[in-house]
Amino acid sequence: MHKVLIVDDDPIHCRLAGEVVARAGFTPLIAHSGREAMDVLRKTTGIGAMILDLVMPDMDGMAVLEALRRESIALPVIVQTAQTSLDAVISAMRLGAVDFFVKPVAPERITISLRNALKLGTLETSLKAERARRDGSFSFAHIIASSPAMARTLTVGKKAAASTIPVLIEGESGVGKELLARAIQGTGDRAGKPFITVNCGAIPANLVESTLFGHVKGAFTGATADAPGKFREAHGGTLFLDEVGELPPEVQVKLLRALQEGEIEPVGAARATKVNVRVISATNRRLLNLTRQGLFREDLYYRLNVFPIYLPPLRERREDIPALVERFIARFAAEEGRRVVAIAPDALAMLKTFDWPGNIRQLENAVFRAVVLADGPLLTLGDFPQIVAAVEGRDAAQQTGARGFTPTVPVHIDDAPALPRLPVPEPTPVPGRFLDDAGNLLPLAEIERDLIAFAIDHHAGRMAQVARQLGIGRSTLYRKLKEYGIEPGAQHVA
Repeated sequence: MHKVLIVDDDPIHCRLAGEVVARAGFTPLIAHSGREAMDVLRKTTGIGAMILDLVMPDMDGMAVLEALRRESIALPVIVQTAQTSLDAVISAMRLGAVDFFVKPVAPERITISLRNALKLGTLETSLKAERARRDGSFSFAHIIASSPAMARTLTVGKKAAASTIPVLIEGESGVGKELLARAIQGTGDRAGKPFITVNCGAIPANLVESTLFGHVKGAFTGATADAPGKFREAHGGTLFLDEVGELPPEVQVKLLRALQEGEIEPVGAARATKVNVRVISATNRRLLNLTRQGLFREDLYYRLNVFPIYLPPLRERREDIPALVERFIARFAAEEGRRVVAIAPDALAMLKTFDWPGNIRQLENAVFRAVVLADGPLLTLGDFPQIVAAVEGRDAAQQTGARGFTPTVPVHIDDAPALPRLPVPEPTPVPGRFLDDAGNLLPLAEIERDLIAFAIDHHAGRMAQVARQLGIGRSTLYRKLKEYGIEPGAQHVA
């Protein structure tokens, strides 16, 4: 739940605004002066927006806005004033205020303004994280993690970032292993350097070696030019090997050498090439179990598993669900052009009870679908039909009027009963121009004879025209007439 800081020297206005904020589903915090507001901001986390009075003694609203900019505190601010001074409003907007209203103001106006401001703040945070991901400066501050389980993971991750030690990230599919790897790189000495991702399970077995280590022209069929390979692309930066447990055994040998010697040998090359790469691996399977089964080299396992980090599934970090949902809503509403700003408390409570076997990726897709389904500014239970059905049963999903919900249980294509095999009737012989009475094709010579005879009858014995229409010379035509025993002047077709 977002915290909203209300800054006003009038106790009555503070109390009334606090009641409106609480009814809107947010936690109000009160400050009676600008200095008190700055102290609260420096000491309190999780403040999502501020309602700021412009006219206050000692440190007024303008001074607070200037202090926010000076201290780089990114926070959507809604200014309020009892004076209708246009100059003051313009000055406040230039200093970063996102909205304003003149006292007294209707509660609905405050609620709408707050929701828009919070949506804007979340969207800006999401955009900053995406820019950081692209330029290699993604850090642990960009990861949504307020749960105790994630706090332990981030603590270990920050220690790994301070070194070049090989890291192995273990966790279920969809928990965000790549984001953690990017945060490790973006916080360490290799920030801003190349971050190359390889999904080892998605590369055909015969191309894994070439993809990782590169090849020279003519090394194999189709190698029409030199290819650097992912190791050389990541030179000076980080190579992220996702699903590393899927590597073929023959490639595991070369990977072990690359890690031990710091050099690779492209396919078809005469000599090895030195590379400076930090390798971060990830897997959704226990590499130790694969090693015991003989599916993964033991020496490579110990080389990769120097600094293991466990990334917990979403069901073990339910405290992070509200912030994740809020960020997804802001992003998808902007991308889809939808006026969705928040989620209803009962819908959020339901999402927190679900186990999310697909983890954050599944939650993201569920929110995406809900934003598209939504008819109003709030996501409700009816916008999550599959989750309601999974948590409370299909009857409950029907009762909530879930949009896009099918009352009958759909049958999966693999589970559908086989249709009865109908007898296939034997083809009925159909006499025709190219078939005999039994339905068999006529010999080519017989078809040619009938065609020539038909052409002679059709053109009334004019042999020059017959030869021209058949596309053959007259001498060839007469030869075939002799061969098939056809009389040029006789009537051949009844």
